[in-house]
Amino acid sequence: MPTDFSGLPPAFLAAAFVVTLFAGFVKGAVGFAMPMIMISALSSFLPAPVALAALIVPTVLTNIAQACRGGVGAAVESIVTYKRLIGSVVLFIFLSAPLVAVLPDAALYLLLGGPILLFTVTQLLGKQLILPAHRRHRAEVMMGALGGFFGGVSGVWGPPVIAYLLSFNTEKTEALRVQGVVFLLGGVMLLVSHVGSGVLNAQTAPLSVAMVVPAGLGMWLGFKVHDRLDAARFRKATLFVLSLAAANLIRKGLMG
Repeated sequence: MPTDFSGLPPAFLAAAFVVTLFAGFVKGAVGFAMPMIMISALSSFLPAPVALAALIVPTVLTNIAQACRGGVGAAVESIVTYKRLIGSVVLFIFLSAPLVAVLPDAALYLLLGGPILLFTVTQLLGKQLILPAHRRHRAEVMMGALGGFFGGVSGVWGPPVIAYLLSFNTEKTEALRVQGVVFLLGGVMLLVSHVGSGVLNAQTAPLSVAMVVPAGLGMWLGFKVHDRLDAARFRKATLFVLSLAAANLIRKGLMG
């Protein structure tokens, strides 16, 4: 199987563009899930390392666009407002990363996916959880630490962060921006890690750069949908996509 941009069959390249366009659309609409969609779909017809490489550059660039959509000042304000959440994520990614060789992936995916799926299903069934403001700082640290812990050992830190934002009924534009900031940190870590690992190299980088075009177009279309969603519909859409992400984690855990 060719691993570079020029060596891909036209049908595979077209399929990669369609997958990335859709992934970008979902990310623009609800703020997350682009890497999950891309790796799941692209790895069905591309070698896993090539599929992983393909999502790296668009992940970084789309998160920059998402974090700064309201301006750099708004992004900085979100960093200050959610400093406990963001700081906890970064700290616990660093602290838990050494455990990756000790803890089994399957158990981690099940431990993360199970509670998140339970949370999303109960929310979708109308059991809405809105935590009081006086618990915000404690919950921010706890959910950031949880996300960072799982991020360090499995590369997945988004679901706890999104669950936290939903639990405090965070305004949709702010939620989108905060997700962009948190995921941008992870995207940069992913980029640096896989330049070092060799996954992103002279052969695979052109494909990853090419995927920026459909990812950007899809995200632009997704932003238009996001802007038209009222708060209730945005919450339901976010919960639905988050439930799919949680189910995918459980699937990986069971298959592992």
